[in-house]
Amino acid sequence: MNRVFVLIMVIGSCVNAAGQSTHWLIEAESPLTRVLLRNDTLDITSPKGLSLWWDQPLAAPCVITYRACVVMNGGPCDRLSDLNCFWMASEPVTSNKEAESPLRGISSRAGRFVESYRLQCYYLGFGGNYNSTTRFRRYNGDTLAITDETRRPAILKEYTDSAHLLRPNHWYEVRIEVLSDGNTRYFIDNECLVDYKDPSSLLRGWFAFRTTWSYIRLTAFQIHKY
Repeated sequence: MNRVFVLIMVIGSCVNAAGQSTHWLIEAESPLTRVLLRNDTLDITSPKGLSLWWDQPLAAPCVITYRACVVMNGGPCDRLSDLNCFWMASEPVTSNKEAESPLRGISSRAGRFVESYRLQCYYLGFGGNYNSTTRFRRYNGDTLAITDETRRPAILKEYTDSAHLLRPNHWYEVRIEVLSDGNTRYFIDNECLVDYKDPSSLLRGWFAFRTTWSYIRLTAFQIHKY
């Protein structure tokens, strides 16, 4: 029998029907956000902004893999947009300290995307802006960028053609590589969309799945040593 648990909350830890905590922490903008766990598959219904954080830190070299599908079946949150993620994310700190966990800021960010500019991380928005763009950025942890658009990080890679935008009800295979030499790569369905050599590489941090106003299924999430 499938284990099912419906979680309706703004901030909290996702648990299964047996009351066991999973590794996912929820940072959501809407109290109507719903995460439904069936075995190892998350059904994510998000009326507004959502960051779903994996609660364990990552260290390079590592590989992140998962499968995800944007569901389009006539539901109230079914919108073909925003299969996004942050990786190697942290709160900025002084140079003599290790990266700080972004999990501490869940309540203050509260799922609002603009608050994410305070993070240092890599960010890929696949099918963002109503499925019109796929963009890669490297966030620098500049809190002034929250209110000043001129300080926001540059787009380092962008696609606008239909081959690199979302398809409804398609199960995507995502693979993210973070190498100890400063390279990070993002693959989707075995195609490398990003191969970025970072001069100030982020070698430790956290992962979050990010979306807004959508219904998404996510499964087979794994962290591998490279």
